[in-house]
Amino acid sequence: MTTNQLIATVTLGFVFLTADALAADNQIPSYADAVERFQAKRATADGPKISAEDQAVMARAQQDLARQMPKPGLQPGERAPDFTLPDAHGKPVRLYDMLAEGPVVLTFYRGAWCPFCNLELHSLHGARAHFERLGASVVAVTPQTPDKSLEQVEKDGYPFPVLSDLDDRVTTAYGLRFEVPAELSDVYVRNFQLDLADYNGAGRYVLPVPGTFVIDRHGTIRAAFADTDYKQRMEPAAIVEALERIHAQ
Repeated sequence: MTTNQLIATVTLGFVFLTADALAADNQIPSYADAVERFQAKRATADGPKISAEDQAVMARAQQDLARQMPKPGLQPGERAPDFTLPDAHGKPVRLYDMLAEGPVVLTFYRGAWCPFCNLELHSLHGARAHFERLGASVVAVTPQTPDKSLEQVEKDGYPFPVLSDLDDRVTTAYGLRFEVPAELSDVYVRNFQLDLADYNGAGRYVLPVPGTFVIDRHGTIRAAFADTDYKQRMEPAAIVEALERIHAQ
């Protein structure tokens, strides 16, 4: 299964998720449930047969990253660094301009090639009405170039800004940046036909630890989640809980 086939599988799966969510009387989407459906579907698909050696490289890279970044990301109570980044159309978007309108759900993701990132973004999209009810907006940050983000936005119809951190400055400020080891990059190319430079730009083999921050209007991080296990993401229900606490004050 190629990178594009993985992305298509995720998108197809979410057609049914969206319909289910609408039928569930305004239920908050569950990222964990979406992952379970995706993994069940992938288990029956004709995917790549990853060698034991390459599996060991992937496991070792994840273990090394967990040791290097035992507590990634800024923590609740810290001030969110301001930034301005281009969206998928090249328009500059400033975080603190968004905060002037209300709380912001800021999420960092790896790229359009990552099926778990797509699952997360679809979950956030599905929960948008719950966020808006509490006066909050969503913004996503990725290392990929704006043209790759534009393809993703047009395909999936995301209504929130998808911003490109082309020099990793913002990802670094939020404590999430890491460099992808060369041997892991080789595994991606060999098994998934995925060269990160095709998405991030020449020579940029960097990624964020996926992380989500709920930021109040004053720029204070009120809830945060980041995990070196890229399959783990903050649940939309947890985001709603954090926004409700902000709204109640």
